[in-house]
Amino acid sequence: MTNIPNPKKIAVLRANALGDYIFVLPALQALRNKFQDAEIVLLGRPWHKEYLDGRPGPVDRVIVVPPYPGISEREGFEPDQDEMNAFYDEMKKEHFDIAFQLHGGGGNSNPFLLKLGAKLTVGLKTPFAAALDISVPYVYYFSEVLRYLEVVAKVGAKTTEIEPAASVTPEDIQEARNIIGFPEKPVAVIHPGASDLRRRWPGEHFAEIADDLAAKGYIVYVTGVPFEQEVVDKVMQHVQAKDQVINLCNKLKLSGMTGLLSLADLLISNDTGPLHLARALKTPTVGIYWFGNLITGLPMSTSYNRSLLSGILNCPLCGLASAKFGKDDPGTCKHDTSFVAEVSVDAVRESIEELIELRISEEKIENQSEAA
Repeated sequence: MTNIPNPKKIAVLRANALGDYIFVLPALQALRNKFQDAEIVLLGRPWHKEYLDGRPGPVDRVIVVPPYPGISEREGFEPDQDEMNAFYDEMKKEHFDIAFQLHGGGGNSNPFLLKLGAKLTVGLKTPFAAALDISVPYVYYFSEVLRYLEVVAKVGAKTTEIEPAASVTPEDIQEARNIIGFPEKPVAVIHPGASDLRRRWPGEHFAEIADDLAAKGYIVYVTGVPFEQEVVDKVMQHVQAKDQVINLCNKLKLSGMTGLLSLADLLISNDTGPLHLARALKTPTVGIYWFGNLITGLPMSTSYNRSLLSGILNCPLCGLASAKFGKDDPGTCKHDTSFVAEVSVDAVRESIEELIELRISEEKIENQSEAA
């Protein structure tokens, strides 16, 4: 079987982080456009269920995947087999017509997908992963957005809207307003964290940018989740404009962060979830990238997005090659140090100026149109 013309229920496995979910949005929307009457079920993590419940978008329902190695847990994790068997039994009762593996190369995720009992399985595959009914080669150095669009196109789901688009709800706005109120100044957000320390621009550099923005008349909010507290603290320690740069680390849930980013005039961030969320909300952004990650996480437009690139190949501390992007190869440097520090503060300043000038130009055109 190579296709099901009118599926009633579609499963999509994508149980990872925020940015990963943003990258898959165009593919999910393509599925929604193609199969308008089908129920689209995301097999994800608890945060997906909390965040997407009642939120407009292509996902109808979220089923939380139990702890499983290489999907919702680290490689080598020992799953509870009784729990997994019960989960597979429940998934078979769902009677999925199509199950998509949009999670990775398939080493762990393809055997998982094959146990769901779907009539048709479609997804990504490295050379040594289990084959699905329809497989697309997984090549790491490729656009994440286009990768998933290629997979869903195998069943005829296509779209011309390749840029991720996220929704914001009144509840998101209210949560943000409960924290920031109604600032009388333009709003800039700085997100200095990232799960991979190699992708973190130095905190003192972010502090310089925060002070620059404060001098331009912005109110600046520095955001982060608990594991990013240290880098947020470093930014705040170096900031001079204490009255205009506000620490919001661990003060917003993801819904509130969505509201804040939708209200912001500008975001400056490392390559991490809030950057991709802001871009999906059409908030102007300046993103700082380690070069290989720019291949996979490249934005689909440049009108409101600037992406600054670090070309460092070897560890700045020991000179050895770092582990390959997306892999943990033995025998390579494991230092947790910034590989993006070479991106200059001036380069970030220039990008910010470009976006500010663009906004001023657009406001002038809008005012002229209203006057006419």
